[in-house]
Amino acid sequence: MNKNSNLKQIVMTALFAALACVATMSIRIPTPGTNGYIHPGDAIVILSGVILGPAWGSLAAGIGSAMADLLGGYFIYVPITFAVKGSIAFLAGMIYHRFGKSSKSQYTAVILGGIADMILVAGGYFLCEIPLYGASAAAASIPANLIQGLGGLIIAFVLYPLLLAIPDIRQITFHSHT
Repeated sequence: MNKNSNLKQIVMTALFAALACVATMSIRIPTPGTNGYIHPGDAIVILSGVILGPAWGSLAAGIGSAMADLLGGYFIYVPITFAVKGSIAFLAGMIYHRFGKSSKSQYTAVILGGIADMILVAGGYFLCEIPLYGASAAAASIPANLIQGLGGLIIAFVLYPLLLAIPDIRQITFHSHT
């Protein structure tokens, strides 16, 4: 990777981190039980992995999502969110890299990344919330987390072709995965 493409990768990672933060903080639908909220940020988390690749995508998703928790006053969730959202982007990037060989399979890979998001958000936050709130309260957050993941999957699926229409994003996406 030359200096120019490395710089572009860093800038795009920072951009996706900012997008993840803004998307997470922009629309908040409160959820009962853990005082959490449903938000559209998971779409950017999924697309971070798809577009930036597993390593850079996990950094963008983890940093941006954790920043939203930090700015939003959810301090106890910062490390949890960094790990969960970073893992989602890493897995979404791996799935896209492995299965997104053709145009049609790329859309399938985005959907599979969204399914991974649903599983990791619901499961990851459930496991991390057990010591914080107890098993029943942690379990109460699962339906909302599944809804959030499904929303992220749908939004990511819709945004994916729009983002690919941007030449710099298309170039970095295919550069990262071919």
